Parts: sequence; structure tokens; C-alpha cells
Amino acid sequence: MVNDQWGIMNSSSELEDGTRHKNQTFCECVPSSSQLKHRWSDSETARETPAKRMSCSYLLCTILLFVAVLLAVTVTGTILFMNHYQAPPMSDGLPHISTNQDEANALVTVERGDGSRINIFIDPNCPDYNSNFLRLEGVQTSLLHSLTDHDSDLKSVKGQDRALLVSLAEEVAKLSAHAGQLKMDYEALRRGQGSLGQDLNTLQTEQGRLIQLLSDSQINMVKVVNSVSDALNAMQKENVGLKARVKADLQRAPVRGARFKGCSNGSRPRDCGDLYASGQREDGIYSVFPVHHPAGFQVYCDMTTDGGGWTVIQRREDGSVNFFRGWESYREGFGKITGEHWLGLKQIHALSIQGNYELRIDLEDFENSTAYAQYGTFGVGLFSVDPDDDGYPLTVGDYSGNAGDSLLKHNGMKFTTKDRDNDHSENNCASFYHGAWWYRNCHTSNLNGQYLRGQHTSYADGIEWSSWTGWQYSLKFSEMKIRPTRDPENK
Repeated sequence: MVNDQWGIMNSSSELEDGTRHKNQTFCECVPSSSQLKHRWSDSETARETPAKRMSCSYLLCTILLFVAVLLAVTVTGTILFMNHYQAPPMSDGLPHISTNQDEANALVTVERGDGSRINIFIDPNCPDYNSNFLRLEGVQTSLLHSLTDHDSDLKSVKGQDRALLVSLAEEVAKLSAHAGQLKMDYEALRRGQGSLGQDLNTLQTEQGRLIQLLSDSQINMVKVVNSVSDALNAMQKENVGLKARVKADLQRAPVRGARFKGCSNGSRPRDCGDLYASGQREDGIYSVFPVHHPAGFQVYCDMTTDGGGWTVIQRREDGSVNFFRGWESYREGFGKITGEHWLGLKQIHALSIQGNYELRIDLEDFENSTAYAQYGTFGVGLFSVDPDDDGYPLTVGDYSGNAGDSLLKHNGMKFTTKDRDNDHSENNCASFYHGAWWYRNCHTSNLNGQYLRGQHTSYADGIEWSSWTGWQYSLKFSEMKIRPTRDPENK
């Protein structure tokens, strides 16, 4: 009986160790029979240890040992008699523990001295984790049944063996609880793995859709970019062609004498020439309505100088107006029409593109000497599709007069102000000479310079007409005016 219980205990200890290892691998390793036998021998040695600890005198020990043996024999006989049970003799030998190769499902076989066997069934193969848990539960159940079946035998077992068996039962219970927890963890892991697999499949599907969407978007973007590029190229080509056609038309437009005739029956005049043709002979302010500026604007008309009909576009006479201004002011015009003023590049352009115009510049110094320069050809932005963007370039030619030519050098140049540099100099000529003009590199005339009142020590930054007074004399008076060119017989 003791041998059976020790075999069960040792087998259960080996199963506990295997189950703890199964927490990591979920597979059972088969213990060897030599290991089980070694543990049996250790138990026998442990039983013999208390008897060796007697340290009393030899005689006293002998008497006490005799009494103890007699008492043990008496008690054992009484118990065996009461339970009608005869303990197997110890001479039958130790239980034989071995792995059973004949039965596929038997992991360990314990053969007792009386020839009976106890088989512990565990399939060493681990097909899946659930089956491992089921087998472990079966082993635990078998152990518990074995302990229950031999409960009557516990009454005849010594106190130390009984404590060991009780400890074994407790360990089996703990093992069962631990196995149950492992099973729950395993089920949770399987559920988590399944959920993770579904999430991964969903992510892969979304990834595929996103890649396809990006691919389609890229293709569509390339198509859009190509379409926009083609449209821009077409527009650019069309713009170049249109600009060339308009420029050709404008070049053909200003033919000498090809000017629209103004009506003398009170219709709106295009310039002071129409007003003079309609009978106006007094100098003063009039409204004119150029063809390309139908809203009209006011101008000062000179109806007396050299046959009249002049539209004044610039006047300097007393220095009351600051002419050192920016681009916007020179484009829109500034000053007082009856005094110092600049008509405006936009207005001068609208007048000069109506037909052929001539320019007259009247000059006076502080000694009251006068001179003039006249040019048979004049225009501002004649060939420009966008004159503001082109810088309102100057067209001038056919000089006559007594002041000398100080303007032909500026022919073809764009207008420059202190905030828009269109000249050919490394510096801004307008800023350097304190004016605004059709500078080249830089000037021979500077009628929009500072009003310095005659001789000055600074260089070429006054109201200069270099061919008459040089570069260090600022004129007292200057006036620029234009009118349509006339046939010689009509002057």
C-alpha cells in the first residue's frame, strides 16, 4: 500500500514539474524510470534518519527502542486486524516504474509488489493545445480517483506518509487550478489571435484600396497637369500671335495724314486740334475724348502758339509742384492744369495713338531768353499691346527749332521713375538726377528735374536742356505740347 502511494506521489510530482514546464511549451516530456526509483530511495533514507539521531546512552536507547518496536507492532497488528487487511511484505521489493511501450496512451506504468499496475495516461504527441489541457485534466482526475479509491488505506499509513499524500493532493489541486488558468489564458490568446488576424486582413484590404486610389489619383493628376500645360502653351502661342498682329496693325495705323476728322457741329472733340478746327481760339481748359479713352479728361489747350491747336502735356514755371514722384503718379498725372502739371502717361498714350502727332517744347531761362525744339514725329507706347507693362516707350523724330536737339537720344527708351528703373544705366537715373524721364544712360534733357532756378553746382539734376544751357543750368520755364500733324498747306 505504501509503495502504491509513493508511486502515485512520485508520478504526480513528475506531472507537476511537467505541467509547470508546459506553461511555456504545452508539451509533456516523458520521465525516466531511474529518476522515479531514485526518488523512492530518497524517501526510504528519509525514514531512517530519525532513528540515527538518538544521542542517549546505549542502554537507555536500547530499552526505548525495544518499547517503541513492541508498541508499533502491537498498534499495527490491531489496525490490520480491525481492517481485515494484511500489509504486503516489504521483502516483495520496491515498486517497478517504467514507461509502457505496448500501450500508445500510457506514459508511465507503476507495477506494485503484488503484481498490480497503475497506468498514468498521457499522449506524448501534442496535436494541439486544447487536447493537452484535456489530457492534463484527465491525469488530474485519475490521480484524484486513485487517491479516493485508496482512502481506506490512508488509515493504516504512518503519519509521515499520510502527510506526504495530503501534500500531494494539495499540489494536485493547485496544479488543476493552474492548468485551468492556463487554459483560460490560452483561449484568450486564441481569441486575440483571431481578432488580430481579422484586423490584419482588414488593414491589408484597406491598404490595397489606398494603393489603388493613389495610383488612380496620380494618373489623373498627370492628365490634369498635361491638360493645363497644353492649354497654357496654346494660350501662349495665341497671345504671341495676337500681340504680333496687334503690333503690325499699330505700325500700320500711324500713317501721316491718316487722322479721323473731328465734327464741327458740337460733337465731342478728341484733342485740342479738333477744338481749334471747330472754331475755338482761346487758350484755356477743355475736355477732350480720345478714341481709346472715351470717358475723356481735361487738358489745357494752347490756341495761339504757331497756329494753335496744341494740347499741353507738361508745364514747369515756378517750382510749386514736386516732380520727383513715383510710377503711379506719372502714369495717372498730377499738378494743376492751369499751372505746373504732368498730364499723365496714360492720357498722353491715348492721345498719341489716334494718329500722327508732332511735339513742340518751349523753353525760357531766367534772363527771359526763349527757345523752342519741334519734332515732326511723336508718340508714347505706339506699338505696345500693354503700354504700362512695356514702360510707355518714346517715339520721336524730325527735329527743328533753335534750342538744339536734346531729345533724339532718348528715342525708343522706356519711361523711368525713382521706383521703376527702365533705363540702361547701372544706377537708377531718375533717383540719381532727381527726376523722371525717358532716360537712356542717362540723359541729354531732364525737363522733369528739380526746379533749381538757374545756375547750380550739382550736376544735371535740374530742369535741363543740355544743347541750349548745358547740364548745370535749371530753366525757368518749359512746356511740352502736342497736336496732330498738318499738311504744309494747312499750317
